[in-house]
Amino acid sequence: MRSLIAAVAGLAFTGVFAVPAQATPPGGAYWRVETVLTMTHPRPVGSGYWLTERQGSTNWKTPEGKGWFGSRPLGARPKTKKDEAAWRADGSPKSWNYRTEGMKISLSTEPGEAHVGPQKGGPEGFHLGRKFLTYQQLQNLPSDPAALKEYVVADVKSWIGEAAEEAKTTSPNSKIDDWLSRLDSYVAIDLSRMLYETPVPPKVRSAAFQALKTTKGVTDLGQAKDLLGRTGQKLALPTNTIKGTVLKRQLIVDTKTMTLLAEYTDTTVDGKPFLAKTKVETYKAGWTDEKPAVPDGK
Repeated sequence: MRSLIAAVAGLAFTGVFAVPAQATPPGGAYWRVETVLTMTHPRPVGSGYWLTERQGSTNWKTPEGKGWFGSRPLGARPKTKKDEAAWRADGSPKSWNYRTEGMKISLSTEPGEAHVGPQKGGPEGFHLGRKFLTYQQLQNLPSDPAALKEYVVADVKSWIGEAAEEAKTTSPNSKIDDWLSRLDSYVAIDLSRMLYETPVPPKVRSAAFQALKTTKGVTDLGQAKDLLGRTGQKLALPTNTIKGTVLKRQLIVDTKTMTLLAEYTDTTVDGKPFLAKTKVETYKAGWTDEKPAVPDGK
């Protein structure tokens, strides 16, 4: 099974890059992806109200594949109007400290210290699925939705074959079908990553969106706004259910630029919310000539 899948993947990969296309000139010195992660703090504070925490991060990549990464905690705030009322009743504190499992937890409404620097230790290039590709290879990806989806499916199946073989070393009874049953979910995630992570040509992003919409288990939920008030098309990805854990993902896509605006991840365990795996991420992606710098506190 592994050798057959790998062979199919290899043929697909060769077919995609057999005839190099003329590269689209980069639109700037860096492909920049700004992300804001919003999560509910896993336990109530003060008189029993809940907080959301925000973390900002930025990735920069040159067309040659050299990268930088920056991050900054953006502070905590009451989660709902009810929580805000309880917070004000507590005197509107700007910081919280408590201990849990021997660890000291410190929270603040103010942004934290920022860090930025070059990415070291990993391969240069752009992460696509389970590979690192050059800028030129990204330009050569299929702009036809069916062909692009075929490429992604082959890549995912190749990875599944390798992962299933490796899993047998610790779980002899594991079967490749356990992985293949989630094939559509893996394909949908990889297609969605093309909408912001890498500087693929606009036609490829459009093909990725069209291929995503036709993936089994993906549902079109119509127009919606993200946390920043931006409007896009909302899609629900295939739901994953494993031993009582249910993971749901929803996306909001700007269909004018075919870029991902936001991703919502909701996880429950035995029917109860699992806050450590429930989050919202908003994205701003595009070319820039601005050099890597510490993210601001917004």
